[in-house]
Amino acid sequence: MSITFATNCWENDWEYLLKKGYLERMISNCNYPFKEKILCIGNVSKLSEVIKYASKKIEEGVIDNYLVTDNSATEVLKFFSIDKDSFGTGFSYSIAPLSAIYYCQTELLLYFTGDAYIEKDGNLWLKQASGLLMDSDDFFVANPLWNNNYEEAKNESFRETSDSFVGYGFSDQCFLVRSTDFKKPMYNEYNIASERYPKYAGELFEKRVDSYMRNHNLYRVTSKTTSYIHQNYPLAKKSFFKRIFK
Repeated sequence: MSITFATNCWENDWEYLLKKGYLERMISNCNYPFKEKILCIGNVSKLSEVIKYASKKIEEGVIDNYLVTDNSATEVLKFFSIDKDSFGTGFSYSIAPLSAIYYCQTELLLYFTGDAYIEKDGNLWLKQASGLLMDSDDFFVANPLWNNNYEEAKNESFRETSDSFVGYGFSDQCFLVRSTDFKKPMYNEYNIASERYPKYAGELFEKRVDSYMRNHNLYRVTSKTTSYIHQNYPLAKKSFFKRIFK
């Protein structure tokens, strides 16, 4: 199955991704022959320096391309029929995944925030999840467990298969989706259940997707056996990277 890998970096994490090998580990833990690997760059103070290191990753074959999200934000938002002001404080949280979707040229897109990674070999999960997405239009997104929270994922589901939980919900920390679904102008709907997302982040991307999914009875499938780990920067930087490279 043709999949694009995408992630983002910003001021508080770009050095970890581009200088300390974290980007390589994010990709290698997926253990999948991605058609394209993209890094979205935004909200950095020294853009030229970040581009220098991103270009080096292209030369090394780690990624295939990088996107400076500020450069194409107007084009991306116009394509999705989104008014920038409608995000409130959510624009900086939202433009990277929207840009990755806009530029994705493969059937499927796997996206991580820069501070998330699959904990172990993700090859089997990616194959299983790809098959589920391609077999059923009702399955709108697939993701691993989050931080090994098996019971939480089970409680949020309404049914299950031998490999996955099925339920509502969406997170931008890690998602696998059909790119054609997410290229539609689907980001201006509202559902009261989506008010559970943090207020400080405004009308952000993941809240908009969650509303759309609930309004149209679309589901996510969550792996029972594969998990991703998410930990915000700059919290516990040493322990975070100690776990990654153990």
